[in-house]
Amino acid sequence: MTVSPARRAAFQVVRRVFEEDAFADRALAAAVRGLDGRDRALAQRLAYGTVQRVRTLDHAVEALGRRPVAKLDPPVRAALRLGAYQLGYVEGVPRYAAVNESVELVRRAGVARAVPFANAVLRRVADGIGPLLEALPEGPLRHSYPDWVWELWREELGEEDALALMRAQNEPLETVVRLVRGEIEGEPTDVPGAYRVERVDEEALGQGRIWPQSRASQIAGLAVGARDGERILDACAAPGGKTTMLRGDVTAVELNPGRARELRENAARLGAAHVTVHEGDARALPPELDGFDRALVDAPCSGLGVLAGRPDLRWRARPLPELQLELLRAAAARVRPGGVVVYSVCTIARAENEDVVEASGLEVDASLGDEWPRYRHPRRPEFLLTLPHVHGTSGFFVARLRAGRPRA
Repeated sequence: MTVSPARRAAFQVVRRVFEEDAFADRALAAAVRGLDGRDRALAQRLAYGTVQRVRTLDHAVEALGRRPVAKLDPPVRAALRLGAYQLGYVEGVPRYAAVNESVELVRRAGVARAVPFANAVLRRVADGIGPLLEALPEGPLRHSYPDWVWELWREELGEEDALALMRAQNEPLETVVRLVRGEIEGEPTDVPGAYRVERVDEEALGQGRIWPQSRASQIAGLAVGARDGERILDACAAPGGKTTMLRGDVTAVELNPGRARELRENAARLGAAHVTVHEGDARALPPELDGFDRALVDAPCSGLGVLAGRPDLRWRARPLPELQLELLRAAAARVRPGGVVVYSVCTIARAENEDVVEASGLEVDASLGDEWPRYRHPRRPEFLLTLPHVHGTSGFFVARLRAGRPRA
């Protein structure tokens, strides 16, 4: 029995994510090395979909297979999840391929004694997963989210919007790139320089002519309003998408050595010679890094606005308001009085969004909402909040503040 290269790669990714706590995108990059484009695309769909829908898949395997998933050997568990995903969510996959190749993955993983069990479970799943999924009530089990995310969104957005947001982040969002130079085949959007495309042109990306970047992310970079002749601080810069949007003399700070190296490489590829990378903690910069005209604090966060592209993030996400506040205050202290500080995070959670701004004590520049009226925060129009189910882009919170000027 053969196993397709795409299924072998997807199986490897699923195992690494749940057994080694690997990031799905990095695990996928390693697993698909050497595969052709079609197999890479299928491997990504199967791996990402399985990771994303794992809560629902585990429920289906337990309900139909009558065995607790947690008690299964890891390779058996991964194979059942992968097979169940194909049977429940992927149209056009023959039943025999989803069942037989998943069973073969169990055999090849060295768990031959579990082959009859895996075969029996997957055949029951094949028979029953359709009606089971249809019967699930609306909520976090049906859409495969942790309870805490559902409860957070329901409290802050209301039940209808919370459900719409969960659905939206289970589907691929639009593919958007930023045009760095030259021309591009794509559809212009409401964000200057942002183009909607069918796929990312790998040649143009390698030549630094484009950069994959959501409209929401580009709005955060544009909100800084950086100008030639100014000194700009980017406090959390890697991988460099927003950094390389900024004009002026840019100091880009990154704590992680590997990500700092990636940041330098990306800046060079995109022709951003005006960017200087400082490897260190943005909360403890050397004295000479002071008196900036503007700063961008695109802080680490729970990432609840980018779950569509980060399938594993929903299972590892955690809010980081204390770190975010430290970074915001540290950056504001390095900006001249009256200078601009933009705070952005790719999450949809009040504790990491407006609560952090409130705690900073900095004056809010309400003109940001006037510049981007379509993306005004529904409760706080002085801020921006992009919502996947409303705007079709990733979820970002953006606030523009004034350094050295406390709120009146």
